[in-house]
Amino acid sequence: MREFILVLTGGVGGAKLCLGLQRVLASDGLQIAVNTGDDFEHLGLRISPDIDTTVYTLSGMSNAELGWGRAGETWTFMDVLRTLGGATWFRLGDGDLALHVERTRRLQNGERLSEITADVAARWGLRTRIFPMSDDAVRTVVSTSDGEMEFQDYFVRHRCEPVISALRFEGAEQAHISPNLYAALLSPELSGIVIAPSNPYLSIDPILSLPQMRELVGARAVPCIAVTPIIGDAAVKGPTAKIMRELGIQPSPLGVVEHYGGLIDGFVLDSRDQLLAGKMDLHVEACDTLMSSLEDRERVANSALKLLGNIKSARRGNNPGR
Repeated sequence: MREFILVLTGGVGGAKLCLGLQRVLASDGLQIAVNTGDDFEHLGLRISPDIDTTVYTLSGMSNAELGWGRAGETWTFMDVLRTLGGATWFRLGDGDLALHVERTRRLQNGERLSEITADVAARWGLRTRIFPMSDDAVRTVVSTSDGEMEFQDYFVRHRCEPVISALRFEGAEQAHISPNLYAALLSPELSGIVIAPSNPYLSIDPILSLPQMRELVGARAVPCIAVTPIIGDAAVKGPTAKIMRELGIQPSPLGVVEHYGGLIDGFVLDSRDQLLAGKMDLHVEACDTLMSSLEDRERVANSALKLLGNIKSARRGNNPGR
């Protein structure tokens, strides 16, 4: 029986940690459930930004310069679209476009997003299992000072500038957890759950909004930990701190821990915030959580695995008969 770690993730920061885990874990030791609340229809195509970021990153195809999309990308499609007066606010590179076209074709032919994602990952040489949180449509909708917006309008077109007052996940109540995610949560081979340093509100909450998801995570027999997306009062990347302020939450690792209250047993804290560890009523591991290089990603991955191990050891010590 081969044990594996399950990661709940979305966005660039989460993909970086997943790459680190892929590099330090044994083959087949990692499964990844990805947020699809960011998915949307654009130019007649199904775009799955968080899935694509994860697959590109783990296959070595990510564009390190831009932080999103494919390496070595060309932009002929967008250049021509601009001359035609088409919508160019969401940039699709030529190579990236091929993936969206093929995904859309296969979805229209009745295939599930889970099947397509698994096939793409395998074709690009990945043994890590990557799957969407759901094969059903769940869409993040943002209530802002400029009115209600779909997520990509807020995030890309408006560059996260409007003030957020609320978030909802349209379709979540009717959606089903993807078969792969459900099987992973119930598997006897599951050895731990890691919530990536993704935006808790935009990337992780859509996953947790699925029916039964919180109950399944809360009822698991293995430890669940989170890695901080906040250092001091600032986000490592993206609008996490801004959103926390606008929702009336002090940007801090303590706020993230409180947000995941009841779900996590441990927290990977940045070493610069180590003084906060005493205020957290759970297991804490501190390290430098900035992930600029491959070595950085491995360091944070190893810290997460160490924390999972420490929690398991503590449980065995308290329950020697188990």
